[in-house]
Amino acid sequence: MAKDDPAHPKTCDLAFTRSSPYGSVAEPTYSGALSFLRRRYSKDLSGVDVAVIGVPFDLATTNRPGTRLGPRAIRAASASLAWCGPYAWDVDPCEALNIVDWGDVWFDQGRPEQIPDRIEAAFAEIAAAGVTTLALGGDHFISYPILKALRARRDEPIALVHFDAHSDTWADAGPRIDHGSMFFHAAINGIVDPACSIQLGMRTRNDNTHGFEVRDARWLHRAGIDAVCAAIHARVGTRPCYVSFDVDFLDPAHAPGTGTPVVGGFTTHQALELIRGLVGLNIMGMDVVEVSPPYDHAEITALAAASVAQELLAVVAAGRAEHSPNPAV
Repeated sequence: MAKDDPAHPKTCDLAFTRSSPYGSVAEPTYSGALSFLRRRYSKDLSGVDVAVIGVPFDLATTNRPGTRLGPRAIRAASASLAWCGPYAWDVDPCEALNIVDWGDVWFDQGRPEQIPDRIEAAFAEIAAAGVTTLALGGDHFISYPILKALRARRDEPIALVHFDAHSDTWADAGPRIDHGSMFFHAAINGIVDPACSIQLGMRTRNDNTHGFEVRDARWLHRAGIDAVCAAIHARVGTRPCYVSFDVDFLDPAHAPGTGTPVVGGFTTHQALELIRGLVGLNIMGMDVVEVSPPYDHAEITALAAASVAQELLAVVAAGRAEHSPNPAV
């Protein structure tokens, strides 16, 4: 397919001037309109495979705020990744998929009770077009209205693959806008199916699993990458699934810019290897959440989140093209 000509003057600001949805073109990382991976900004979903959507929401946080600035920071960090495909793959998601940056979900911060419905409606529109979604958060509560939107189009609950330092299944007496209980509500309301879902990396105590398979950080560190990936595939199988990656899955040394950091986590290398191990899952939606730029340093956290998001796109591309990561040499 036709690609953008690096010599063409309109190559600058590819988020608006791109002539083809395919291909990766080098653009100065320090300038230009910042879309995710320099994809075209568009609300037109015709022929689109994946839409990247920002959800700048942080009213559900229980510790440090700031994740409303996360989508902007992740997009900015992604500029340094946009000139080529991710190195560990034999497929470039920007070559294989028509990816657009849909922009951010709009809502009125002064009417917080309306925000979950706004998020759900935006993702319902995108899902109705048959487009896979990749959400950039925002705090982790955003997963709940997104999952509601995706579940409404299916006959059965969705499987969940959840990377996090927290289970986010603490029981509530009633509905609440909280980033620590949304997967509890998703389970009891039949949005996700705990029986084919798995939570990975937990480093905070919750005695009730609510039926989820929980593999905490100690198990992951001891078992190793291959065993973890095998556990994910055994649990999820062929069920349509949603992948949710909370950046505090990473150790604070690798992701300081987040609201509820917990020590004893994982390196970015380990996280990317785990994401690569998701090839073969039937992924219908994804998110990367909880980047809080005010607490970040030198874009460490934003770059980690952008890299995880890029790898998730590669997983989707590989699943459709039957490619896989390149073996280590």
